[in-house]
Amino acid sequence: MQPLGMTILLVITLGAFTITAVRRWRLMRVAAAPADRFDRPAQRWAGVIKYMFGQARMFRYRGAGIAHALIFAGFVVLLLRSLILLARGYASDPHFGFVIFDDHALLGMAYRFVKDIIDVLVIAGVAYFFYLRIVVRPARMALTAEGIFILLMILGIVSSDLLYDAAGFVREAGYRRAGLDLASPFASLAGWLLASLPPEGVDNIYYLGFWMHSILVLAFLNFLPYGKHFHILTVLPNVYFRNLDGIGRLPVIEDIEGRIEREQTLGIRTVRDLSWKDVLDLYTCTECGRCSDQCPATRTGKRLSPKHLTIDIRDHMYEHDGALIAAARRGDNDAFEPLVPAVVHPEVIWACTTCGACEQECPVFISYIDKIVGLRRHQVMEAGEFPEQLQTAFRGLETVGNPYSFDNGQRAAWAEGLDVPLRSEKPDAEYLWWVGCGPSFDDRSRRIARAFAKLLKAAGVDFAILGPEEMCTGDPARRAGNEYLFEILARQNVETLNGFQVRKIITTCPHCYNTLKNEYPAFDGRYEVIHHTELLADLLRSGRLRPEKPVHGTIAYHDSCYLGRYNDVYDPPREILRRIPGLHVVEAKESRDRGMCCGAGGAQMWKEEEPTSREKVNHARARQLLRVLPNPTVQREQTGCRAVATACPFCKTMISDALTDLGHEDVVQKDVAELLAESVVVEAERVEAT
Repeated sequence: MQPLGMTILLVITLGAFTITAVRRWRLMRVAAAPADRFDRPAQRWAGVIKYMFGQARMFRYRGAGIAHALIFAGFVVLLLRSLILLARGYASDPHFGFVIFDDHALLGMAYRFVKDIIDVLVIAGVAYFFYLRIVVRPARMALTAEGIFILLMILGIVSSDLLYDAAGFVREAGYRRAGLDLASPFASLAGWLLASLPPEGVDNIYYLGFWMHSILVLAFLNFLPYGKHFHILTVLPNVYFRNLDGIGRLPVIEDIEGRIEREQTLGIRTVRDLSWKDVLDLYTCTECGRCSDQCPATRTGKRLSPKHLTIDIRDHMYEHDGALIAAARRGDNDAFEPLVPAVVHPEVIWACTTCGACEQECPVFISYIDKIVGLRRHQVMEAGEFPEQLQTAFRGLETVGNPYSFDNGQRAAWAEGLDVPLRSEKPDAEYLWWVGCGPSFDDRSRRIARAFAKLLKAAGVDFAILGPEEMCTGDPARRAGNEYLFEILARQNVETLNGFQVRKIITTCPHCYNTLKNEYPAFDGRYEVIHHTELLADLLRSGRLRPEKPVHGTIAYHDSCYLGRYNDVYDPPREILRRIPGLHVVEAKESRDRGMCCGAGGAQMWKEEEPTSREKVNHARARQLLRVLPNPTVQREQTGCRAVATACPFCKTMISDALTDLGHEDVVQKDVAELLAESVVVEAERVEAT
């Protein structure tokens, strides 16, 4: 009867799973946008080993990470056990294990020992998740019936395995108590307890464990494609096919002018405009909420939650899978419903600062920024529906080459009296300093430019600027979804830079830094790009700059998302600050790759925050930094200032505004270059006071 029962079980469960898997495959094929993710296989497999099997990102949330690692280890180890038990449904030998894994074979005993330990550790991991979900109940995780049901299934799979082994020990010992089996210490201990039962009771537990494990494993397999635990099957391909180029490089719309002429969709309008990798992302979401837990929009009460954005699109596809598959088969693109506003509220996509915190935290490498920007692209370039304030920035970029709408001929006005050379006057300069729009036109950011210029001259750096020939890199246009405008600016700037045969570029703005370094290569603009903090740190190490004058105070450094999280530049700004005599550098809990956005990225600098916000992002960030600074009374007694340092013109503006709004005008806010110039530049005029 056992072989017949196993055959019926396998035919029903594997048949049902095949039908579901094929349906999910066809639904993924509905997405028609291209995605080439088959390059660099060695790097991709290395990532699978590190991030899937090594669980590298899981431990960013320590308790949950350890518990998940234990359960994951259980799945890996018990996979073989499940296959063995399914095969034992047909084998006459109760110790069958594909010969080398037989219970009494050397390798089989080693495997039994590992499995026995893992069984208990999985139970501990499940217990922790019960505690986390029911007692702690973190905001990032929803207490759902599905989550509890899955934990119970995992507990049932592991417990049934232990019961099967325990009863097996009693049967093999002639239904008497036997000694401890070192190859299965916990199962043999449980068997010692079961030996007090009558033989028929032991037999019932033995067969219950066998069939319960087999049925639960196959039922679990069929349940996976219908919930968040689908990631158990999709995580390997999703990690393998992850974006290897980093979050700093958005996808280019190939032949954008041709697509406009052919009236083809620009960006993402419907699920048809997603790629197969985008849908694989949706399948792989574990709903752990780590993305939303670190999202500045979510944390300040806006509609955007990266987790729910993913879930909403996924559930939309699941709900309409039959119609979507049929429409794709017919090639009827008009049958697909626009995602905005039917599935995604407009405020969701416009609240994103593109800071990348969501992608930094996601343990399974789901991407969010490219999807949000893709939705923005359609809204801007086709639907013409976007925040009204962005129109002013777009107009300035189109007409005069900067979002401030100032005459571009004034780009070098900040350098008056500093004798800063133009590239046209000094074509052989080693460095081209890309000043950027903020330091060129914004009064507060101009102080950064003047301080940095003095430092370059003090160190004898051979540099020049473009002046009126420089235009915005196009970063705000691209992040706002105006890809067409970005490409115009990018091509014009690349033509200018290549015309001057530029090889090395210094930037003071992390957004310019990221665009020139990571996005201009797609437009034939390949340069060695250096952020001003990287160059200043090098000049300090080489002794070309010597900070000697003390700058007394306690200072907290704010990480720019586009410098740190996008490009992994964390240490140079801190190194500079620590070399300035008199400065005491403190770190906020939310720093480095856990630093919170200032609120300016993703073109937020040029628009108002959403009306549903509970708090402004820059206010929330300023509060985090203020927590680590001493109170004003203590600081006065130490005869020093309380200060926040930045390394980005936009961050400077946002943090300065927040400190003023919150009534902390006493807190000094300066760029790293300004602080260094106060210590290095002694003979020259002092840097303008804030």
